[in-house]
Order: sequence, then C-alpha cells, then structure tokens
Amino acid sequence: MRTSRLQLLAAAGVAVASFALTACQDGTGTRDEGASASGPVASAPSDTSSQAPKESASDNGGNDSSANGSSGDAAGTGDSGGKGSSAGKGGSSAGKGSASGGSRDGSSSFNPCNGSNTSVTAEPVSRPVNHMLITVENTGSQNCDLPYYPVLRFDEMQWVPQPVEDSKPQAVVTLAPGESAYAGVLLSAADGSGSGGATGKKLTVGFQGRTPNSDGGPAAIPALPAKGVYYDSSLTVTYWQSSMDDALAY
Repeated sequence: MRTSRLQLLAAAGVAVASFALTACQDGTGTRDEGASASGPVASAPSDTSSQAPKESASDNGGNDSSANGSSGDAAGTGDSGGKGSSAGKGGSSAGKGSASGGSRDGSSSFNPCNGSNTSVTAEPVSRPVNHMLITVENTGSQNCDLPYYPVLRFDEMQWVPQPVEDSKPQAVVTLAPGESAYAGVLLSAADGSGSGGATGKKLTVGFQGRTPNSDGGPAAIPALPAKGVYYDSSLTVTYWQSSMDDALAY
C-alpha cells in the first residue's frame, strides 16, 4: 500500500513538472508580460506624437517675438520699399526734368510779346482820319510772337473792341530783338454814325497767348496825348501787322 501511494505521489509530481515545463516552453506567460509592458510603451509615442502638434502650435503661437521679428523684417522690406519709392521719386524727378525740357521747347517755339519784353506806343495819326497807330518794339534778347490782335481798354471801359477780320495775316508776326510790329485802331466813325462817344485818358494794351483770348503776359500802358483820345462804338482794331502801311490800311 505504502509503495503504491509513493508511486502515485511521484506520478503527480511528474505531471506537475511536465505542466510547468510545457508552460515555460510555450512562452505564454512571457508573451503576456511582454504584451502588457509593450502596450503602454507603444501607446506613449502615439500620445506624444498626438500632443506634438499642439505643443508646436502653442510654440508658434507663443513665438510672438519671432512673428514680430518677421514683421520687423517686413518693416525692413518696407524700408527697402521706401527706397523703391525714393527711386520712384527719382523717376518722377526725371519726369519733371523731361517735362521742364518740354516747356523749354515750347518756350523756344512760342514766346509771346508782352509788356515785359517790349516797348509800346499809341499815337493818333492824321491819315486815315480818326485812326491811331499802336507800335510794339521787341526790347528783349529773344524773338517774341504777336498772335491775333491787341486787346484794348480805355479807362474803365466794360467792352472789348472787335478786330477787323479782313486784316488777319497768314502767319503769326514774330519780332526779332529790335524789330517792331503794328496795329491800326479806328477810333470813331468818320460820318458820325457811332454812338456812346467818350474821351479816353488811359489806354491798356493786352496781349494774347497761343490760343485766342488766352493770357499772353503783362499788359502795357502806353502814354496818350494830354487831351486824351476820343472814341465811340465804332472802335475796332486790326490784327498785328509787320508793316505800318498794312496796319493803317483798314
């Protein structure tokens, strides 16, 4: 009996040992422990990687100084942009230079005669009757032009004498320094048909510019006879002429 019991216990011990050996060879316990250890380790990188954008986003949001730095760079760019605008000013200066050159060309091609560069006289003549001759002499150092006709005004006269259209020349009269041009003035009707007669004590001679009725510069105030000059509604004036005879032909 005792021998059989010992055999049974021995057989049970062998069975337990076999089971333990089988478990060790199977590796199940090791795999379970490895899985439980690797689980948190594997999840940690994923958690870290998922938080990394948040941290980098907060870093970017917190890098206001770097943003300001970049805006500072932008300001620097603005400075260079300012340089660019100064270059633009230079360009516009060049434009102004070219514009002033155009003005000089325009001045050289058209230089109006006026009270600043001429000497003007106004004298009544005996023939034809009731006429006056206006003479303009170029006292400047450059040629000057006399377009259209003189704009006359006696005293505070409120109307402008009209030109004699038949006296219009084919070209603008140009005076070299020292040369003279002329305009004839019909003061009053010889037959007395004129109205509103008056005696003028002061005469203002205006000059026109490149276009009709434009300002050609300072006016001239030539001296009149002490007794004055009589005129009426027949008052007319010729266009500027290069000769005295042409001015007094109307």
